[in-house]
Amino acid sequence: MTDQVGENSFEHGRLGALSHWRRFLCGPRNLKFKDVFTWQLCKTIAMGQALSMLICGTAVTCQYLVDAGVETPMMQSFLNYTLLLLTYTLVLAFRRGENNIGQILKTKWWKYFLMALTDVEANYTVVKAYQFTTLTSIQLLDCFVISVLMVLSWIFLKTRYRPLHFIAVAVCLLGVGAMVGADLLAGRDQGSSSHVLLGDGLVLVSAALYAVSNVCQEYTVKNLSRVEFLGMMGLFGTLISGVQMAILESRAIPVISWNWTICLLFVAYTLCMYGLYSFMPVVVNLTSATAVNLSLLTADLFSLFCGMFLFHYNFSALYIVSFVVITLGFILFNIVPTYTADQSYSTNDRAYHLASSADVQQDGDIVGDWLQKEGQENEDRIGSSHRAHCNGFCSQI
Repeated sequence: MTDQVGENSFEHGRLGALSHWRRFLCGPRNLKFKDVFTWQLCKTIAMGQALSMLICGTAVTCQYLVDAGVETPMMQSFLNYTLLLLTYTLVLAFRRGENNIGQILKTKWWKYFLMALTDVEANYTVVKAYQFTTLTSIQLLDCFVISVLMVLSWIFLKTRYRPLHFIAVAVCLLGVGAMVGADLLAGRDQGSSSHVLLGDGLVLVSAALYAVSNVCQEYTVKNLSRVEFLGMMGLFGTLISGVQMAILESRAIPVISWNWTICLLFVAYTLCMYGLYSFMPVVVNLTSATAVNLSLLTADLFSLFCGMFLFHYNFSALYIVSFVVITLGFILFNIVPTYTADQSYSTNDRAYHLASSADVQQDGDIVGDWLQKEGQENEDRIGSSHRAHCNGFCSQI
């Protein structure tokens, strides 16, 4: 009987320890399999990979333009911002009331100017980095955007992460490491190495600027509107990129050998960028800027898969491993939602204690049912033995 009680106590302690670690990793939420793989998660994964495919489209068209001797990154950005201007900015222009373009410019013009400036320079610096450093360095250092995003979200958006989120980010970065290893094995360490430190510094600057732009995008989309964000980006992005294009590419644009192929490449690039800018706020609104950037880590893999057919890149099985690992990390990140520090601590603590009590209650019920079952079986055995003994005694009489 003493051994049985000891086993019961051990079982109860083991279940309690598992519940404690689950709450530590995932927070006060009793996760079940049906709560993890939901339609919302599948939709988020699909949208994230759609964004990666759009980035893949921009990379492929850029490669074709470079092969044709066209290197005009500011002009390509200018066309994208102009298309945003002709759609979303015009929508704001025809709005009435407090949310029209006049009221927005009167109160918040300088904020959107800084946001557009950050976005334009982030696009420009990462393109310039290819002239000074290698593809491997860019792929590795570009992951710096995720850590900056998490810090900025923690400070300005009051986003709080659970341990499972940090584990998910580590898994995604492990997938990036596998992708870089596959590039090295396949001999795709392309790019210049004339000024490696300058190129690496430009990548880090670009990552920091992208992080700032994405945090501003998340705040604007979730608190104001997607149309307002894109309309202001189109307006100020067109002005800033137009001025930079006139200064930096005044000699490169006239020497372009225009033909229908070059025109189609510019159109394809602009449409992919326009789709990326239009669709990304939708995914950010559903998840977060950090989650979106984790999903975009697969964009390089899509570019590599296309490059195998279009540019005859060498294949490596590590590319498949990298894709699976990054996708797994993205799923882990979205299993448990983040929370904000603005939520009431008393409410959060109460939810935590309620969840803890529910877990203990559930564990206690499991052990209690088991003990009740064991006790019933013991009673049945004792009763059967007593009846057999009584029947034997009575037959002797």
